[in-house]
Amino acid sequence: MKPPPVLSDVTIEELAKNPYPTFDRIRSMASAVWVDSARIHLVTRFDDIMTVERNHHLFASTNPGSLMNKVMGHSLMRKDDEPHKLERAAVEPSFRPGVVKQHWAPRFRSIANDLINQFEADGETDLFSSFAAPMASLSLIDLLGFEDVAWEDIAWWSQALMDGVGNYQADPEISNRARRASAAIDQAIDHVLARHVETENPSILSSMAHAGHKHSREQIRANIKVIVGGGLNEPRDAILTTVLGLLQNPEQLAQAQANEKLFARAFEESVRWISPIGMYPRRVTQDTVLGDTRLKAEDQLGICVGAANRDTGHFEQPDSFDLNRTASRHLGFGAGPHFCAGTWVARQMVGEIAVPILFNRLTNLRLQAGNSPILRGWVFRGPIALPVRWDR
Repeated sequence: MKPPPVLSDVTIEELAKNPYPTFDRIRSMASAVWVDSARIHLVTRFDDIMTVERNHHLFASTNPGSLMNKVMGHSLMRKDDEPHKLERAAVEPSFRPGVVKQHWAPRFRSIANDLINQFEADGETDLFSSFAAPMASLSLIDLLGFEDVAWEDIAWWSQALMDGVGNYQADPEISNRARRASAAIDQAIDHVLARHVETENPSILSSMAHAGHKHSREQIRANIKVIVGGGLNEPRDAILTTVLGLLQNPEQLAQAQANEKLFARAFEESVRWISPIGMYPRRVTQDTVLGDTRLKAEDQLGICVGAANRDTGHFEQPDSFDLNRTASRHLGFGAGPHFCAGTWVARQMVGEIAVPILFNRLTNLRLQAGNSPILRGWVFRGPIALPVRWDR
């Protein structure tokens, strides 16, 4: 076994524009590779990531020095075992499949239709700004139990937090924006928390306030910030990626329109193809071996599920969008105890509601000729512009 090799010729900008060629290089080099520009060891192989997720005593989520702790506070995402279990249990009532279908789905459907009403007559739009971003934002405001919050504000907070968590280059401007977003979220929580304490309801803040294990205000704040981050950018980007994948593959779109149950499968394929949350950190707790690489205690690992979801050892033609893919197991929602708690919400919002409604209401929806979609990111990745047209 050898220590991690070093990759020194890749910039953060290259990763942001298109990380997949670099991911392929790293996967061919070793189980863990130190990337100078990111200042972290990246793990890109599917099997190695499954090993990490099955061995939290060796590869811990707990990490006092993590960027997430600095940006958001000590949330459940940076805890393992019983502390993680208790804090996760506090949010799960809001995310149960029955609650999602009976309480949240009608609200999601109403939001989607109201948004389309605003631009349907135009014949063209950028779905990022007119649909996906407000759809995810307005849905999240309701889920959290916030009041008097504009969707544009929570979208800004989310992006600022995600940029802060991915600020491996230590850009001070990014850090400052993240601090401002964190303070604004604290104020939004303080504005409504007393009401949720008094009146139990399906919102996440109410679930936390009425959990069997009493949470401090600091715990509530940290965990709400985690949800503001992943709970907004993941459905937003998955809506856009699913639409993009279908528009680029007309035969698959025709399949889904003939059988709307296939939109749910298209959503699953989209979070494999372009994973919205592409990388998250782990800390090595003791000297150990991962695959073919020797690691030392306190080594910092970046678990690149966005790379693992294109591992040729598990997926045929992994760079292609294919809703008929037979190997459907992916790591788009993580794995193990930290498997995304909001999975049912995302599946319902994106695959069952937002994407089918778009294609049902916008006749002959298509990409704009000469105005290409723009994708960006590697820690978090998705379209930042998706210009489309349809028949009025």
